[in-house]
Amino acid sequence: MKVRSTTVLCVRRDGKVAMAGDGQVTLDRVIVKQGARKIRKLGGGNVLAGFAGTAADAFALFTRFESRLEEFRGNLERAAVELVRDWRTDRALRRLEALLIVADARRSFLLSGGGDLIEPDDGLIAVGSGGSCALAAARALMTHSALSAAEIAREAMRIAAGLDIYTNDQIVCEEL
Repeated sequence: MKVRSTTVLCVRRDGKVAMAGDGQVTLDRVIVKQGARKIRKLGGGNVLAGFAGTAADAFALFTRFESRLEEFRGNLERAAVELVRDWRTDRALRRLEALLIVADARRSFLLSGGGDLIEPDDGLIAVGSGGSCALAAARALMTHSALSAAEIAREAMRIAAGLDIYTNDQIVCEEL
């Protein structure tokens, strides 16, 4: 799935996890909003979730994921597995065009409607049109700096915003 219109990045370092997203919302090639929040804290503040894709689809997925998180008492992996299963098999959910990144204090996952449930090897995940720019910047910063997870997430997002036309510099960053 090719997702334009956003960038979301998740960074793990030194026992912390940070997730950052830009604020730009576009409709085709027109910017319609500058300050959208694409990152949410769920599960009583113990889980971070970020989306790339259409806003309505993302809200539907946030709601479904949060209910799965409650159902499995905060077990991130189990909630993610069940959401991906629902997303792939449910007729209405199958049509949703979005990607989710979810993370708790221990693990991070990328979820998609195609059945993807991916945990990164290096603690870094990015989605959206500027995702590869943000991911490359985050990997360089992880290797060549002592910045914190949140500092890396913000700086990598700033770099992506300078390269990707669907990503702006109105960055929201949450940390666990």
